[in-house]
Amino acid sequence: MNILDIQGLTKKFGDFVAVDNMSLTIREGEIFGFLGANGAGKSTTINMVSSLLRPTSGVIRILDKDITKQSRFAKLNLGIVPQDLAIYEDMTAMENVSFFAGLYGLRGAELKERANEALEFVGLSDRAKNFPKNFSGGMKRRLNIACAIAHKPKLIIMDEPTVGIDPQSRNYILTSVRKLNEAGCTIIYTSHYMEEVEEICSRVAIVDHGKIIAEGTKEQLKATITDVKDLRIEMKTAAGKEGEQLKSIPGVRAVQQDENVIRIQSDVAVDNLNRILKKLMDDGKEIRAIEEQEPNLETVFLTLTGRNLRD
Repeated sequence: MNILDIQGLTKKFGDFVAVDNMSLTIREGEIFGFLGANGAGKSTTINMVSSLLRPTSGVIRILDKDITKQSRFAKLNLGIVPQDLAIYEDMTAMENVSFFAGLYGLRGAELKERANEALEFVGLSDRAKNFPKNFSGGMKRRLNIACAIAHKPKLIIMDEPTVGIDPQSRNYILTSVRKLNEAGCTIIYTSHYMEEVEEICSRVAIVDHGKIIAEGTKEQLKATITDVKDLRIEMKTAAGKEGEQLKSIPGVRAVQQDENVIRIQSDVAVDNLNRILKKLMDDGKEIRAIEEQEPNLETVFLTLTGRNLRD
């Protein structure tokens, strides 16, 4: 069964079209990666699915129910883990989870049981009586998840759930995502960390300028760019403006700079490596290593959108 069905979804802010006639289907049991750079329309889409924004046109169905006509049904079956923390620092962890669970109609013994289960799931049972203002960033993120899952929704949207936390907490959250999925939850996962999407998502959609420009399994998406090679060039010193200058070389499609590493997407059919290296060396750069890498999701994203996911 399809747990989410979006048809002809459009959102306009005045003359600006943030989401442009988007259609998307997500099946039960998926961990679905929803990717887009800032301003691509991803957050607007999520806000409409969450009923925080009203569409200009189009239909959104959760478990075959139109969310505008069956709003309570949609609310009970949807959990949101927002990018901006939605917790109260002056309430204990237990009070936070109980408050949000109560918004879904849970009361009494059932509310207490669900809140305890949610805190145990995210590893915060021993901190139930503590205040989030004393928590680490990773613990706050985990509490955010607990608040979203206590009512046991069938569809969970996780919007950047690992932003700004340490690697150990990130791994804990990724493990939690898998466990939720194994327990029967369908998850829409957004992240600026492409390696996370590679690791846990079964299917991915890439959004740009309000439209879905690519969708499929990771293998299907990678297969669409067989005409592209991915070069990784490591230099002794940090890159300056060389990346922008490399874009003028024939065959170069996209360039990404990160400290002393430049990644280049280039046409397979164009032999331009010598020109690329000459340009860098003419600019005084000392080359440490050159590697041609297998295409990954980041390669796909850069090739299709021409920009970095973190832009």
